[in-house]
Amino acid sequence: MHAEVLVLGAGPGGYSAAFRAADLGKRVVLVERYSTLGGVCLNVGCIPSKALLHAAAMINEAAEMEHMGIEFGKPTIDLEKLRSGKEKVVSRLTQGLAGMAKQRGVTVVQGWGSFESSKQLKVETDNKSVTIEFENAIIACGSRPVEIPGFPNDDPRLINSTGALELSDVPQKMLVVGGGIIGLEMGTVYAALGTAIDVVELQNSLIPGCDPDLVRPLKRRLEQRFGSIMLETKVTDIKAQKNGLKVQFEGKNAPDKAQIYDKVLVSVGRIPNGKLIGAEKAGVHVDERGFIPVDEHMRTNVPNIYAIGDVVGNPMLAHKATHEAKVAAEVIVGQPSMFDPMTIPSVAYTDPEVAWMGLTETEAKIRGVAYEKGVFPWAASGRALGIGREEGMTKLLLDPESKRILGAGIVGVNAGELIGETVLALEMGADMEDIGLTIHPHPTLNETIGMAAEMAEGTITDLIPPRKRT
Repeated sequence: MHAEVLVLGAGPGGYSAAFRAADLGKRVVLVERYSTLGGVCLNVGCIPSKALLHAAAMINEAAEMEHMGIEFGKPTIDLEKLRSGKEKVVSRLTQGLAGMAKQRGVTVVQGWGSFESSKQLKVETDNKSVTIEFENAIIACGSRPVEIPGFPNDDPRLINSTGALELSDVPQKMLVVGGGIIGLEMGTVYAALGTAIDVVELQNSLIPGCDPDLVRPLKRRLEQRFGSIMLETKVTDIKAQKNGLKVQFEGKNAPDKAQIYDKVLVSVGRIPNGKLIGAEKAGVHVDERGFIPVDEHMRTNVPNIYAIGDVVGNPMLAHKATHEAKVAAEVIVGQPSMFDPMTIPSVAYTDPEVAWMGLTETEAKIRGVAYEKGVFPWAASGRALGIGREEGMTKLLLDPESKRILGAGIVGVNAGELIGETVLALEMGADMEDIGLTIHPHPTLNETIGMAAEMAEGTITDLIPPRKRT
């Protein structure tokens, strides 16, 4: 088999690269080890998790309508239908991708791909081996969950995010190891379904890397729904017993004795798959962690081989991979394309959601970057009060001299839907006056961005301005 462009891996980055290259006139072969396209994100990651998070939000919202005089009975949860509904979402998208691959003339080969040289890839399928010769290759092999040595990783009660999304049952008590985005999202789902959730995190804050003031409202709300949130604490041992998994803790907030859990979700990060694809046979450099270094054109040290997505470095986000994918495909056909974003937004789809982009306050303090900020509390938002969710906050960071936006953080309902405006503002070089003078619809959560800019400018009328400017 011959390909002008070979793409290894059919996740968001891989299928985007394949489709873009095909649209640009190249003969493309897309290699994927699983039976469906879409990778981790679509099949066992961001898409099914958001379907379940939506269900959890509906359960929580119904329970909280009592303050408006509306009371619902305790929900009846049909776990089989919930799983089926999640799978229907995934199936619809994967079928759509298969159809688009066919329409574009992209050849899909299912199997495990491994390089034989800088011009050949060997694919092991169920019953045969296929060798694909290629002119250019795009590596989009993704990442996998971290497994902690010494834990009973072969016990079905010890699960990762993939296992959590299978939703095989609703355990009475579950421990989430890792207070990052994935762990908290899955903890949110299971808590809504009735599981007692404990969280253990080695760092002194949930969602390490996010500003503490953005995490604080989330932590307060999770403390009402979860059992124990053990910061600055680690798991030292997990023993499999008939009655559950016996977990030993150590650290600042460790319990006095071992705890028994029906399930333990390990969510402490992901490992790039760079060392699993025979990259050395192609001469492609892979670092000690499994990442493949690339330049701004997504090219590896081998001129005809490119790499994108999780395997090239953090952040491991689907929306980063899709943009890198288009760059790689366009460079291959000779277009002057490069990956040079000013920022890549991050979102935790918890309840409330937390979203941020650009420079964070934490980074600014560490690096000694001068900044000012405008903060608008959602307690002053009519829309937030109307939906009973005033715990949120919108924060903008700005350059003290030019007043241009440097970063933004939002915590609250639908923060992930709101952060995009601030990303565009940063990319376009907008200053606080630009944002503040933009007329936002009222009453909306979106207008909190404009009001945060007005706070920075000192022109706000909905609150007492921190200072006035002419």
